[in-house]
Amino acid sequence: MQHRIIVLGAGYTGTVAAGRLARRLHRDDVTITLVNADPDFVERVRLHQLAAGQHLRPRSLRDMFRGTGVELRLAQVTGVDVDRGAVAVVGADGDADELEYDTLVYALGSGWHDHGVPGAAEHAYEIASRPGTLRLHERLAGLEAGGSVVVVGGGLTGLEAATEFAETRPDLAVALATRGGLGDWLSDKGRRHLRKTCDRLGITVYEHATVTGVEADRVTTADGKVIPAAVTVWTTGFAVHPIARATALETTGAGQIVVDGTMRSVSHPDVYAVGDAAMAMGPGDKPLRMSCASGVPAAWQAADAIAARLTGGKVPHIPIRYFNQCISLGRKEGLIQYVTADDRAVGAALTGRAAAVYKELVCKGAAWGVANPTLGLPARRRRVVRGAVATAGSAVEASA
Repeated sequence: MQHRIIVLGAGYTGTVAAGRLARRLHRDDVTITLVNADPDFVERVRLHQLAAGQHLRPRSLRDMFRGTGVELRLAQVTGVDVDRGAVAVVGADGDADELEYDTLVYALGSGWHDHGVPGAAEHAYEIASRPGTLRLHERLAGLEAGGSVVVVGGGLTGLEAATEFAETRPDLAVALATRGGLGDWLSDKGRRHLRKTCDRLGITVYEHATVTGVEADRVTTADGKVIPAAVTVWTTGFAVHPIARATALETTGAGQIVVDGTMRSVSHPDVYAVGDAAMAMGPGDKPLRMSCASGVPAAWQAADAIAARLTGGKVPHIPIRYFNQCISLGRKEGLIQYVTADDRAVGAALTGRAAAVYKELVCKGAAWGVANPTLGLPARRRRVVRGAVATAGSAVEASA
C-alpha cells in the first residue's frame, strides 16, 4: 500500500512542504494530498499592496502542482482526529468527507488577532487574509480625500501597511498607533530611517499608544486619547487556526502545536506542524516568530525529516536561524535590518532604494519557490522502506 501523506494548508509552508516531499519520494510509494479551501496561492507578504490597490497576479495551485504527483483537494478543513489518523473536510459543494492519513503535515497557519479589544472585530479591517484585504481595498478605494486611516500595530505588518497606504494615497491622513516606540526593536540606523520615511510620507505616529477601543470613526488609547479613524486597520499580531487546539495534540496556550527540532509533534509522531501553527524553538532557545522567514525553513526541515524516516535515511536537523528582517516602506523605500541568529538587531542596516529592491527580490524569490515546487527533481527519488515509519518508539527514533 502507498503511504498516505496529507498536507493541510497551501500557504508558503504547506506548498513548500508538499513540493519538497514530491521531490524526495517516489510516486509509487506515496500519495501526497494538499488540502486548501481556495484554488489560488496567496502571497500574504504582499497583501498590504493589494489593499492599497495594486494588482497581484493570481497563482493557480492546480497549475503549480500539475505533473508533480501532488493531488490538490479544494476543501475546508473542519476537524482532525489524530488518534484515528483522519481529517474531516467540507468541499466547495458542501459535501462532507473524511481523508485518512499515515503522515500529516499541519500548515493551516494563522489569521488576524483582535486580542479581545472592544469594537475591533466589529469595526476594524484586517490584512491577514485575501477576503479581509479585499474588503479593506474596497473601503479605501471609496474613501474621499482627507479621510483618516489609522493602522494599529507597529510591527512589520503595520509598518508596511501604513507606508504603503501613505505612498499610494497621499491625499489620505494616515496614522500609525504603536504600543511601544516607533521601531524600538531596530538598530539606531534602522530607527532613524524609519522615522525619516514616516515623516516624508506624512504619517502621524502615536507612540506608546495602546489602543483599548475601536468605534466606527475613532480609536481610543489607554491614556484616554481619541484618534479619528474613518478606517481602522488592525495589525497587532496573529492568532493560529483553532483546529489544533480541539485535537489531542499537545499545544501551547495559544493553540500552536508543540514540535521537536524536526517539526514533529511531541505527542503524536505521525503529525508534523510547520509555519505559524507550530511552536518550535530556535537559536538561543527562543520560539521562532510567526513569519515566512521561519516557516519556509521549517517546511524544508519537516519534509526532509519525513522523507528520511520513510526511506530509512539519516534524519537531517539544520537549526533554523535568522539573518535579517526585510521591511518594505512603500514601493520606493525599504529597510533591511540585519540581525543575530536569534533575531536581535545589530548595528548594520540597508536602507533606501537598494533596500526596496532587496525586499522585492526576496518576495519574488519566495513566490518563485512556491510556484516551482519540484523544480530540479533528482534523477531518482528515494524509495520508501516498508515499515520504516511504524509507530512511536520504533527504530525510526534511533535514526533521528
